[in-house]
Amino acid sequence: MHPLRPLSEDEFLKAKDILIKSYHVDSNLLFRSIYIEEPPKADLIKFLAAEHGEAGRNESVPSLPRLVKFVYDVIKGPGEHQLTEKIIDINSEEVVHHQSYPAWCQSSYTMPEFAAFQDACVSSDLFKEALKEFELSSNFAITIDPWPYGGLEAGEKMPRYMQGLVYARDASKDNLDSNHYSYPLPIIPVMDVVHKKLVRIDRLATGGRDDPLEPTPPSGTPKKLFTANKPAEYVPELLDRPLRTDFKPIDVTQPEGASFTVQDSSLVTWQNWRFRIGFTPREGAVLHDICYAGRPIIFRLSFSEMTVPYGDPRPPYHRKQAFDFGDGGCGRAANNLQLGCDCLGAVHYLDAWLTNTEGKPTLAKNVVCLHEQDNGIGWKHTNYRTERAVVTRLRELVVQFVVTLANYEYIFAYKLDTAGGITIETRATGIVSVVPIDEGKTSRYGNVVSPGVLAQNHQHIFAVRIDPAIDSYDAGSTHVVLEESHPVPMNPETNPYGNGYKIRRTPVTRPMFADAEPKLNRTVKLENANKKNETSGNNVGYKFIPNATQLMLADPESTMAKRAPFARHHLWVTGYRDGELWAAGDFTNQSQMEVGGVKAMVERGDWFGGAERTANDRKGADGEANGNGSGNGSGNSQGKLSIPVVWNVFGLTHNPRTEDWPVMPVEIHQLHIRPADFFTTNPALDVPGTKNDTSVLVSCCGKEKTTAENGGKASGEVQRDPVVHLQGTGSDIDPKNIGG
Repeated sequence: MHPLRPLSEDEFLKAKDILIKSYHVDSNLLFRSIYIEEPPKADLIKFLAAEHGEAGRNESVPSLPRLVKFVYDVIKGPGEHQLTEKIIDINSEEVVHHQSYPAWCQSSYTMPEFAAFQDACVSSDLFKEALKEFELSSNFAITIDPWPYGGLEAGEKMPRYMQGLVYARDASKDNLDSNHYSYPLPIIPVMDVVHKKLVRIDRLATGGRDDPLEPTPPSGTPKKLFTANKPAEYVPELLDRPLRTDFKPIDVTQPEGASFTVQDSSLVTWQNWRFRIGFTPREGAVLHDICYAGRPIIFRLSFSEMTVPYGDPRPPYHRKQAFDFGDGGCGRAANNLQLGCDCLGAVHYLDAWLTNTEGKPTLAKNVVCLHEQDNGIGWKHTNYRTERAVVTRLRELVVQFVVTLANYEYIFAYKLDTAGGITIETRATGIVSVVPIDEGKTSRYGNVVSPGVLAQNHQHIFAVRIDPAIDSYDAGSTHVVLEESHPVPMNPETNPYGNGYKIRRTPVTRPMFADAEPKLNRTVKLENANKKNETSGNNVGYKFIPNATQLMLADPESTMAKRAPFARHHLWVTGYRDGELWAAGDFTNQSQMEVGGVKAMVERGDWFGGAERTANDRKGADGEANGNGSGNGSGNSQGKLSIPVVWNVFGLTHNPRTEDWPVMPVEIHQLHIRPADFFTTNPALDVPGTKNDTSVLVSCCGKEKTTAENGGKASGEVQRDPVVHLQGTGSDIDPKNIGG
């Protein structure tokens, strides 16, 4: 059995049985996550090298254990939970790892914890008394969005908390999909999650741009709500406008089926690509062992983290910051995708087994979809002398999953194309998070998208983790280089006409951070240090250019910023350690600062490339910037010779528009990882330039196409060389006929 194969139901149950037996007395356990633990990388690359038949290896292939990780609470008494982690080898039926965590380590919320929030509010006298401060029409029903509690204040110690945003739904419409976000209430309840009991109700300021940050105290007379609020429906049957009738179908048809194959539920092959798909409760879909024509490119590719800090400084909004991977888990929130809606054409779906709180396997159906899509022209050239045009289409294989996190949806996709490229795409949609604002007022902290409804300014900052293996599984063969294009002053020796520029390459010899620099076209090159391209003589590699997106705007000394230092730079390069997968560290829920994230990985002072650290490497690890917009933390005794892991960070600063209401059109970001001297020619040369025979001509202005427009003969002058617009002159010339 392959060590990266997803966990089966039988393995799930067997592993749980081994765990239960490891306790010699009955214990009350609350399960948070159960999933495959990947083998140590050093062992796994030996396995992969043998699997692919990589030449030159004499090492014996290890018999890899089948490991399952459990994260759970041991409930020792009322309100006393001990967060625990165990790893079980289901082949040897042994516990190979056990760890108990201190109280400050708050794991991600479970779905039952989120679900308990509304029940806690309904049963609470605190909540009932808070509602008496408002006058609501009888047609409204209360609905509540649970939210992570956010970061604690400095020195603040609290049990496991959760907060919530409160809304009202117009029940008179007799439709549970009626949009409740257009009716926000000015309160935030706070729940002790362990005891499932409200501990307080925070009141919200509802004033405008020149009003105080603090909320207005209750007057004693119930405040009438929603006097000017309007419905904001999005489901078709409740819209205030008819659906378009001139929308003709576009059908994606693949009469011969899909070009990709899926084996053993995780191995995918398509157009020279070969990779495996994993799925974890925290990350969602993960790609392993990405190869092209048998040559490895990336060992592991994943979305690592996302933080969403809100820019409204009025308390308690300073706690409104979510880490959607660490606080809740994108895998847990993955949608059950539907054929013909989320993915089109010939589609293959992958399921995943997740746990409930009792440790029972539950099937997450259709959480990942695979399909092919056309992405326009791939390459084209027209020989203007012969009027021969050769054109191919850029086809992509898409691995996609979609998550719903309260009001927002995120669409995550890995796209592999016929030219050897990898695109990592993020789309944000759904409904903006809104709070109440007094009628007729505007705000510095967001935009009024509907009467009485303020959509707050916020950011979405993502981190993608790239563990490269460029053309080899050998540890240390992949190096990282920052490549920039710099102007050269005009000078008589090297640039007499001023048109020249130079390429500057800076090897990354130690962990560091850097930012995008469009003026220098700062490019991250992932190269094999030992293999040269036989044509160019350059190291074979792949590259990407970090996009110059805006990053964390919160003050560096704020709790928001201290919890997410990864969100302050576009690029991080760290030294590899098994199990280090999270840009913001293992525990983000209620954190006050990052522990174990990329900042800590940089600060421990690793080094790359070579058997020992040079004097310059030691100097750099002690805090010297390398002059390319990068920086390093303090070196310490934890540092060691390592191999690089690359993290790309990008942000979407969302200052809401009225066009984002009631459901926002997608905001799209793409990271393009492209071959750079990895091949000796365009790898898509052999893509057939087939003509799509189902394409048809469309008439204009209600008229039929003329004979000439349809390619036939007609009166009047027709352009002689329509393909090339009369470029060039004539055909080839025999040299003997020149000048004679």
